[in-house]
Amino acid sequence: MAIIVNLDVVLAQRKMRLNTLAEAVQITPQNLSVLKTGKAKAIRFDTLEKICEVLQCQPGDILAYSPSASGNENSHNKEN
Repeated sequence: MAIIVNLDVVLAQRKMRLNTLAEAVQITPQNLSVLKTGKAKAIRFDTLEKICEVLQCQPGDILAYSPSASGNENSHNKEN
């Protein structure tokens, strides 16, 4: 997928755990994990808004576009 999810990076920068964010955003840790690993097919804008509010960031801090990643869905995971 050409969309890279950098949620793990932003969480690390904020020294926040996934479960803490999930509770603050009021979604299940499992659903947030699907997003974090880049396996989500979609994200609701209201969920993205809540994540950005809690993490005090912009959507572009969490999501990025990389045409070179379009053939490899988990390319960002291999770099970390």
